Amino acid sequence: MSKEAKKAAKEKIILGIDPGTNVMGYALIVTEGKQYKLLQYGVIHLKKYGSHELKLKKIFERITGILEEFLPDTVALEAPFYGANVQSMLKLGRAQGVAMAAALAREIPITEYSPKKVKQSVTGNGNASKEQVAAMLQTLFKLEEIPKMLDATDALAVALCHHFHEGRIQSRGRAAGWKSFIEENPDRVKK
Repeated sequence: MSKEAKKAAKEKIILGIDPGTNVMGYALIVTEGKQYKLLQYGVIHLKKYGSHELKLKKIFERITGILEEFLPDTVALEAPFYGANVQSMLKLGRAQGVAMAAALAREIPITEYSPKKVKQSVTGNGNASKEQVAAMLQTLFKLEEIPKMLDATDALAVALCHHFHEGRIQSRGRAAGWKSFIEENPDRVKK
């Protein structure tokens, strides 16, 4: 096996998705070991489509196109949070389901993360605002500017959250805290 082939075998592409029915964010990162870099991120504008069914069709087509172009190894989605409006939750769940179906049709593994888990992973604060998450991502990825549509940075946060948690066994019996975080992530601590 050549050196390039070995390196390629270690690289992974993660597609992060922030589901939405008006704007859906997506982001692709390339990882190798603990290193990561941005491949592409953006939003899919859906507001212009009249019916919910047409929006779902466009989500499926756009996500399928991204999957075919970038061939990600895994897909990470932000799970819908529980809101007061049941109709909005149903529509958001359908949008997420269509994105999941596009990945599953290609046998790409899917992982869901709660919004709180994503924010905690990226900023250290599970209650961080979208702006705080975007600002941290700007620092981590050395982005020149934050996009106007924060759905793109939300999707980037989901992809990065997956990278940080991938392969870890989540056990309840293990003590958590700063000490274990530092031991598990020495490269993320500045001395």
